[in-house]
Amino acid sequence: MHKATLPAVTLASLMFVVSTLVAQTSQPSSGMSNQSKSPPKFSPISTGSADPQIVAAVRQVTPQHLRTTVEKLVSFVNRSTLSASNEKLTAQGLGVVNAAKWIESEFQRYSKECGGCLEVKTDTFIQQPEERIKEPTQITNVYAVLRGTDPENAKRIYLVTGHYDSRNSDNFNISDPAPGANDDASGTAVSLECARVLSKLKFSATIIFLAVAGEEQGLDGSRHFAKMAKEQGWNIEAVLNNDIVGGNTTPGDTLQNKNEVRVFSEGVPNAATDADLRLLKSLGGENDSTSRQLARYIRETSQAYLPGAFHPKLIFRRDRYLRGGDHTSFNNEGFAAIRFTEYREDYHHQHQNVRTENGVDYGDLPKYVDFNYVADVARLNAATLASLAAAPAPPANSRLVTRSLENDTTLTWEPSPGGLASGYEVLIRTTEQPYWEHVSVVGNVSHAKFSESKDNVIFGLKTVDGKRHKNIIVIPQPQK
Repeated sequence: MHKATLPAVTLASLMFVVSTLVAQTSQPSSGMSNQSKSPPKFSPISTGSADPQIVAAVRQVTPQHLRTTVEKLVSFVNRSTLSASNEKLTAQGLGVVNAAKWIESEFQRYSKECGGCLEVKTDTFIQQPEERIKEPTQITNVYAVLRGTDPENAKRIYLVTGHYDSRNSDNFNISDPAPGANDDASGTAVSLECARVLSKLKFSATIIFLAVAGEEQGLDGSRHFAKMAKEQGWNIEAVLNNDIVGGNTTPGDTLQNKNEVRVFSEGVPNAATDADLRLLKSLGGENDSTSRQLARYIRETSQAYLPGAFHPKLIFRRDRYLRGGDHTSFNNEGFAAIRFTEYREDYHHQHQNVRTENGVDYGDLPKYVDFNYVADVARLNAATLASLAAAPAPPANSRLVTRSLENDTTLTWEPSPGGLASGYEVLIRTTEQPYWEHVSVVGNVSHAKFSESKDNVIFGLKTVDGKRHKNIIVIPQPQK
């Protein structure tokens, strides 16, 4: 057979191409997403992609399951934390003690359905007397742990909670009805529903589904739990507190908005040290706490998983006037935590004896709860928890270089712990904007330099894996 030969010019060209490729691949990585000398470019942020498994789990949330949970909790008549001392009520299978046992049994039922995937636990302690507790009182927090499948990433914890205790007009009334359908059987139902639908999946990180008591007496249950977590070194990266998420439905109320749920987040961290506060004041970082980044993450998650009318309304303050919630207990220990609350509350249906007075109906009854609304809140919680637990860990030790006066901005960071990250994204927004505006996909690198001035914009950094799961944005700290 005749053997063909390539023309000399073709061989020369081929050798040039090969030598060029070899030279390029032998060069060390510059840490940039492209090899050109020009800095990476930013593009407008687009809606993120949705994980099909998470979509399927979110679709399993149903108003009927939530209604069943709320009505069951209401059936315990009086769930005041102080009713633990009402032996007659307890003997009848009612009161806060039996409510806790029922919640525990629900977690155990979910665990049985998923082959023992949940570790069901209680955190029981004696609360000593204080302003709203006259005598030592037993308080029980009930929780279920969906342990992460990857040993390193399982150390990261994402937590959802609601408080199952209730009260009526008199804090010390431990026998008359205190239905607490909206405040806060609705939030407890969200935590339980998230456990029911997410326990069917596997995640790299750990999720905790929690129901606390003692909220109405001064956040006693959540404070004890948050302190325990801090003392034991738990790495809780996000807490979702659901309190009054029933979408109150009062006949004739035209101002209620069933398409929005408020998300409260602290700006200046409660746990900030003096050094933290000096840096915050110097850089104008009061709008970039970890809790506020969590709130922004919830907004992004909503756009990906709940593309319809329902969405979160971010409120940039810790909580409402004259009120408090269990997320604050976690904030106080340095954890990122937010509060979900319905758009508009009706105070006739909170902390009230059930009655009709001067033509006005009082009492926190199930008939004022919109279970379709609660289902939307539960879907948003479930999507957020699942997205976080499936995502790689945030980058470690992210820094913004400030060694000299220059207009360019250089960021450095260490790899995301746990080995799940396939790349990183750098985000910016101008200082007056509440939400991130532009993104630069820099790839699997450890530093990047931009022409945008750090004096004019705020920089953020996030991790991404091969399936486009993303974690909460972190703010690089100045490095001299």
